[in-house]
Amino acid sequence: MARRLDIDSLRALQAIAASGGVTRAADALALSQSAVSHKIKRLEESIECPLLNRRAGGPLLTEAGLRLVQYANRILALHDEALAALGKNRLTGKIRLGITEDTTSDGLAAILGRFSRLFPDVAVRTHVSQSMVLQREIEDGSIDLAVLQVFSRDMRADDILLYEDDLCWVKAIDFELPVEGPISFLSYDDYCFYRHWMLEHGTSGARRFETVLQCTSRTGIVAAAEAGMGVTILNRRHVTSAMEIVEADLPPPPGISYVIRQSRRTHSNSVTALANEIARETRDAALLRVA
Repeated sequence: MARRLDIDSLRALQAIAASGGVTRAADALALSQSAVSHKIKRLEESIECPLLNRRAGGPLLTEAGLRLVQYANRILALHDEALAALGKNRLTGKIRLGITEDTTSDGLAAILGRFSRLFPDVAVRTHVSQSMVLQREIEDGSIDLAVLQVFSRDMRADDILLYEDDLCWVKAIDFELPVEGPISFLSYDDYCFYRHWMLEHGTSGARRFETVLQCTSRTGIVAAAEAGMGVTILNRRHVTSAMEIVEADLPPPPGISYVIRQSRRTHSNSVTALANEIARETRDAALLRVA
């Protein structure tokens, strides 16, 4: 009998890779943890090699698991596209999508373009705002779906993890921290959760900060840091060659996660389809990452 890859089992593996674990994948798929584990076991028996690394402290997926996830993304994309194109129950409706400045890239535009071709009867309205604003809009139902940043410790069980990053204190290479007195600080606006963390935890040490710039745009913060106006907090991927990371005398910021979050007030197949499409398209190429 020919070996086969079960679609539901591939979807379970995809969910584990996306969410970061079996428990979260089970929540995302509305299945029990044992059901998800059983699906993975069926896959492992089919290809005759382990997919999950079951050693404590090791990576989540084995090398074979990582390779199969790449195939699974392509297989499931074609599977779902065929169902969408040929199915009698076409998706309809309107979706209110919120994204952050970090995710306004050509990659997301390509994803939304493909989604509109797959589901021409679904209208997507997108707006750009800070993660704190998007979180509030998700909670009150003003938007249906958001691609945003959260501290990794604050992820919800039903969030879809896209990727993770570190936050760093940075300054221009030739900017000297003062030996005494306040440190010049480049701040985002009042709706930035980086700023809230800094005000709550970053000022708890012996050093004081003095805000010399407040800006809503990451581009503006990067330019000011490169010009030597002060220190700031940036995602590690945004640190440029004109900057250096500062670790001495400053509290280490927490890790962050980029996630897809769906409003719990929204129960729509079209919203779920868009969330899955964004997750699927970003797993291999990380299209939402911008330099």
